[in-house]
Amino acid sequence: MSGSPGTGAAPVGWRALRASVRGAAHLRSELPNQDAVRIAPGARVDGADCGDAAALVLALADGHGSPKSFRSQQGARLAVAVALQTAGQLPLTAPPTLRKRWAEEQWPTALVRGWQAGVARKLARRPFTALELGALDEPGRRQLEVNPALAYGSTLLTVVVGPTFILYLQLGDGDLLTVSADGEVGRPLPPDARLMGNETTSLCAPRAADEVRVYCQTLAGAPPALILAASDGYANAFRDDEGFRQVAHDLWAMLRDEGEAGVKPHLRGWLDEASQQGSGDDISVGILWRAP
Repeated sequence: MSGSPGTGAAPVGWRALRASVRGAAHLRSELPNQDAVRIAPGARVDGADCGDAAALVLALADGHGSPKSFRSQQGARLAVAVALQTAGQLPLTAPPTLRKRWAEEQWPTALVRGWQAGVARKLARRPFTALELGALDEPGRRQLEVNPALAYGSTLLTVVVGPTFILYLQLGDGDLLTVSADGEVGRPLPPDARLMGNETTSLCAPRAADEVRVYCQTLAGAPPALILAASDGYANAFRDDEGFRQVAHDLWAMLRDEGEAGVKPHLRGWLDEASQQGSGDDISVGILWRAP
């Protein structure tokens, strides 16, 4: 694919699954699924091994879905496309310190600029309609005049698994969890204290690149056995964080014991149930795991 990571040694043994469901509340209000999730390159998302890919990239975005972000479904799709494209600029063969500097300093800027340029192209082809603007109050219309990208607002999670490293990137809400080979669940990035209630950092913010958080993990020992990326609708379906963390552990245990056959046929049903009985929101997940 265009913009895919360059050649190099393969991240051997990694496999991938993804799923996305329309939220129960969105079904009732006839709103679309405003999440997007993609995994590339070289890995069929139905669980095939990642083959000879030099790096495996997972990108997951959650469009805001607020009245002012009425095109956030498009914004989320654009976000994952740009994440995959910019991950192709990763200097795979560079020393770890240079790769870390690129991930922390250049990647966020490239992501935000690429997304904003894509939004500008979409707006040039299809300006806001009177019907779209008519649904907003006067303060909302003024905000869009100042920052048209607000209509496409979206968060973004991205994971890049390479032969000797893993990069984790987060802008806004959502969750990244890891599970070790002995079942310990962790977070590569700590919770962001700026996210309160429904407030979130976003690709549409004026200084979005400064709000991107990145963690670079060098695989000196064993890599995680599983990495879970999820839109915030999944964690919000549980009473507490412990219940959500248990999901990552259970997924790891089922994949370890039963392989993808124990998870893939049921994944969408589990997400539907979580939305219906919990958050009501769209729920999307991407799972990267190492087959025993």
